[in-house]
Amino acid sequence: MRVVLAEDSVLLRAGLTKLLNDGGFEVVAAVPDAQQLLTAVDEHRPDVAVIDVRMPPTHTDEGIRAALVIRRQHPSIAVCVLSQYAEERYATDLLSLGTSGVGYLLKDRVAHVSDFLDALRRIAAGGTALDPEVVAQLLVRRTENPMQRLTARERAVLQLMAEGRSNTGVTEVLDVSHSAVEKYVTNIFAKLDLPPTDTDHRRVLAVLKYLGT
Repeated sequence: MRVVLAEDSVLLRAGLTKLLNDGGFEVVAAVPDAQQLLTAVDEHRPDVAVIDVRMPPTHTDEGIRAALVIRRQHPSIAVCVLSQYAEERYATDLLSLGTSGVGYLLKDRVAHVSDFLDALRRIAAGGTALDPEVVAQLLVRRTENPMQRLTARERAVLQLMAEGRSNTGVTEVLDVSHSAVEKYVTNIFAKLDLPPTDTDHRRVLAVLKYLGT
């Protein structure tokens, strides 16, 4: 699986490159800024781009803006954004262009190597991976109307769903039966006015429905 990495810190860039290569990925380019990132993506057409949110010259939102460009120009390339902080507005911008092949993770999560690599594989395969802190911010952004219909347990299930957990994963975290999780998920879809569909993203749409995306 081919990766383009964009990170302005020399040490972190080198560390991530080694981590990814050791984890079975192939880092085809590792660059320090957004412009070189876009050039590398055009040249290498990787499976996934791993991008720091804040890069030169202003160290504000260069990474997220580059990620949005990649999402528009190369929709088949998965994007995983790494941030020092959970910034809900950046996550919302990123998800507004679609929920397939996208991730927003905090840099602290990289320390949990196996979890990070699993999340990256899920993203590259077309899935979604959102940091729990980001999900929490998205869930509380709007507290009115349909979200208020959910019970505390349903909200807990919804948060795990948005993190990319399968029903089996939810049962393991919450220590409940598989049938109970299925019932919670069905209730969530009903309460958030999400009718049955053949698409694969109702789980993420349940989080995004009232976030204006």
